Amino acid sequence: MFSAFPDAFSAAAAFAVPAALVTVAPGADTALVLRAALLGGGRSAAATAAGVAAGLVAWGTASALGAAALLASLPAAYLALRVGGAAYLLLLGARMVWTALRAPRGPAASGGDGPGAADGRGGFVRGLATNLLNPKIGVFYLALLPQFAVDGVAPAVLGGALALVHAAMALGWLGILGAAAGRARRVLARPGAVRGVEAVTGSALVVMGAALAATAP
Repeated sequence: MFSAFPDAFSAAAAFAVPAALVTVAPGADTALVLRAALLGGGRSAAATAAGVAAGLVAWGTASALGAAALLASLPAAYLALRVGGAAYLLLLGARMVWTALRAPRGPAASGGDGPGAADGRGGFVRGLATNLLNPKIGVFYLALLPQFAVDGVAPAVLGGALALVHAAMALGWLGILGAAAGRARRVLARPGAVRGVEAVTGSALVVMGAALAATAP
């Protein structure tokens, strides 16, 4: 078993390349972390990123155990998950837009306590749910994990390890984005800016939800 460690390390290094490309691509995860940083600060951004990472680990491990292959072989199940994920993004985005429209316009609103400001627990749940309800992540692992199989290492173990690599990369990248966005929080403490963040993030999530719903299986 120990002789397989060099091969496993090489597999992880090779897997990191496509995982990095997926990580830096803008998406719902990025939008949620930036919103959390701008409205709730670094703690909220970190919690949201942690939820994203937990979702990646869950998908990677489940895929290694065959869940993603089973999902791909059952069109109805894949469709249900895709529709559920799209509905979640649409509802979450619409709620943010509605919150922005209904937000107080007086000086009482602020970036940290403004409408929809992300708390730690809520941020984690949003990051986790956004990933768990996205079947594209399962397809990503389903397509890649078999290419990095290592003799002497159980698929579930290797899949979980590669998912941890992906999760660590996501935490690092989203952490950088969150820290950078957090620096602009003082500027965005004004009510109009708070509403703008909610409206832009919500609109982006609505577009992403609609795109996910329209994606061919």
